[in-house]
Amino acid sequence: MTTITTRELKERLQDLQGQEVTLLGWIRNHRKQKNMGFVDFFDGTCFKNPQVVYDNTLPDFETVQALRVGSAVKVTGKVVPSYKDPETPEIQASEITLEGDCPEDYPLQPKRHTVEYLREIAYLRPRTRLFQAVFRVRSVASMAIHTYFQDRGYVYVHTPLITGNDAEGAGNTFTVTTLPKGSTADASEDFFGKPTSLAVTGQLEGETFAMAFSKIYTFGPTFRAENSNTKTHAAEFWMIEPEIAFCDLDQLMDLEEDFLKAIVKTVLEKCPDELKFLDQFTGGGLLDKLNTLLTSTCARVTHEEAIAILRKAMENGTEFKFEPKFGEDTAKEHEKYLTEEYFHSPVFVYNWPKDIKAFYMYQNDDGKTVAAVDLLVPGSGELMGGSQRETRYDLLVQRMDELGISKEEMYWYVNLRRFGGCTHSGFGMGFERLLIYLTGVDNIRDVIPYFRTPMNCDF
Repeated sequence: MTTITTRELKERLQDLQGQEVTLLGWIRNHRKQKNMGFVDFFDGTCFKNPQVVYDNTLPDFETVQALRVGSAVKVTGKVVPSYKDPETPEIQASEITLEGDCPEDYPLQPKRHTVEYLREIAYLRPRTRLFQAVFRVRSVASMAIHTYFQDRGYVYVHTPLITGNDAEGAGNTFTVTTLPKGSTADASEDFFGKPTSLAVTGQLEGETFAMAFSKIYTFGPTFRAENSNTKTHAAEFWMIEPEIAFCDLDQLMDLEEDFLKAIVKTVLEKCPDELKFLDQFTGGGLLDKLNTLLTSTCARVTHEEAIAILRKAMENGTEFKFEPKFGEDTAKEHEKYLTEEYFHSPVFVYNWPKDIKAFYMYQNDDGKTVAAVDLLVPGSGELMGGSQRETRYDLLVQRMDELGISKEEMYWYVNLRRFGGCTHSGFGMGFERLLIYLTGVDNIRDVIPYFRTPMNCDF
């Protein structure tokens, strides 16, 4: 008799037909009849789980019939064909033993629960089919990201989570301090002897490693104290940030497109059952969207060209809540129009207005724009943001002075331009935004294990 997982059972289904096996897992549902019963069994290793069937010849039949939803059990029985789905195993039980009991008031009863309710019991929601699918995709996508970069010679860099600078210059950071509440002590008396915060990005430190290893990437948690309750904002989230030496903006766009397609391809190959479920759960269209991405070519337009397209659409009767304007940022509705109505594909929008972008971006010859790029995708809008970095010492310092960013505090970053600097570029992608795109689940709270949002820090 062999103890196996449901994943092994599915993979070896033909060989194990008629064999007796032992499984360890939990009861998702228990349907009882007079002389028999059906247990929806799962152990988390496979999305398509076996049904366990037993009858009144089972030892302790009445005890087994009393087993409640949520209980942990050990099941021994013969693998038999399922009359419902030949690809889904079924177990004719010869023994079912209770491993861990569960009370009647178990919160996950076999009925449809709202995602809002499941957020309140986030420590239990991984047991539901929805979150079994979401977090399996999260796991597979995470590994696919590492595999993509590792296979191409990138060095994985762990950048600091505590920093003395705000790389984006946008504020909204969490202060790190050991000073007692209400203290009037100067920051020089604090633990680090200076103001520090949780990092919103690892990009700047990543650039220092790109100047040594040529190709690097970061993949870790970042933090932003933005008091926003939208579906796409969280105070703690994960970022992927590659940085590449001797790479210009056009090469960066090539990389972004190849990277995204590789991740999508891997998830489609490794999570077919999960994606099929998510496609149905989200109302359809998810699988078509992901498969279409693999065969499409990302369009490329300048910011100026994108605004012209949007303004032309307005002239032709398209209504936007926010007017698209030259020199200003685009709104979600603009991104939706460009990807879903005009190009019918992902879109790179590049050469953005200088005044709305970060200090480290390469300043174009027109004096008005920088070599920045956003990748917009159908259904999700902006997915990646990147740029060619400013490598000219004088222009970088001038821009920092204009924005009030201390070149003395950032001397180490500025010095990269003096000590063997070169053309280099990079992008950042919020991992949870990618997961929203991959799963069709449209709220960041539902694609991260324990969400941290304003007034929410449970578990």
